[in-house]
Amino acid sequence: MKLYLVGFGPGNYEGMTIQAKECIKSSDIIVGYTVYVDIIKQYFPDKEFFSTPMRKEADRVRAAVELALEGKNVSIICSGDSVIYGMAGLAYEILNNYKKEHENAIDGKQNEKVDVNEIQIEVIPGVTAAVSGSAVLGAVLTHDFCVISLSDLLTPWDKIEKRLVCAAMGDFEIAIYNPVSKKRADYLKKACEILLKYRDGDCVCGYAMNIGRDEENYQVTTLFELQNMELNMFTTVFIGNSQTMNIDGKMVTPRGYRIDG
Repeated sequence: MKLYLVGFGPGNYEGMTIQAKECIKSSDIIVGYTVYVDIIKQYFPDKEFFSTPMRKEADRVRAAVELALEGKNVSIICSGDSVIYGMAGLAYEILNNYKKEHENAIDGKQNEKVDVNEIQIEVIPGVTAAVSGSAVLGAVLTHDFCVISLSDLLTPWDKIEKRLVCAAMGDFEIAIYNPVSKKRADYLKKACEILLKYRDGDCVCGYAMNIGRDEENYQVTTLFELQNMELNMFTTVFIGNSQTMNIDGKMVTPRGYRIDG
C-alpha cells in the first residue's frame, strides 16, 4: 500500500505538478488539514476526504496510516511542498513508530488487512510559497536566500529571532512564512524591528497573498513600511537583500551578471 505525501502547490489546479495530480487520482482517500481539503475538493469531486483541524497533524497522519492498514492507498495533502513545513517528516516518524509497535506485538493486530511493513511512503514535492510568491512579485530569490517561519508553535521565539539576525547579517534574501496570526498579531512588526538593525528602512520588500487563488494580490514596499502592514496567514513576506530593486513595481534581485555591452 502507498502513503503519498503530496505537495499540491499554491492552491490552483494549474499550480499542481502532474505527479501530484496522478497520485491524488490513484488514491482511495485524501487526508488533510480542513482548509486544504476545502481548497482541492473541487478538483477531485469523486474522491473521499478525511480532514482534521489545525494542531491535529499527528492525529491526521495516524488516521492515514490506519486507513493504509485497511488496504487503501492514501494521499496526505500539504499546501506548497510536502517537506518544507510539510507533513513528510512527521509521516516517516509515525510510520516508524507503528513498525516498532508491530515488532513488539506478540500476535500483531489481527484486524489489519495489511502488514505495516508493506506500507510505503512516497514523497511528492510541490511548489512552495517561497517559489510561487517570488514569481508573483517578480524575480526575488535569484541569489542566496533562506526561509524562516514566524510561527512559534513548534519553534521558540528566541530561536526564530536568532535566525532572523543571522539571515540579516549574511545579507540573505528572506522568505517569511506564517508572518502573523490572531495570537501573533505583532510578530511581523517584531521581525521587521530586528531586521532594521541590519538593513536600511528603504530595503525593498514585498508580500504575496492568496497565491494561486482568486483573491491573489501582491505589493512591493520597503522594510520600514512593511512593519506596520496588516497581513494574514495566507501571506508570504519577502525581504530583499542589499541589491534587491523595485523595477516598475516588481521586486527583482540581481544575480550578478554583467549586462553592459
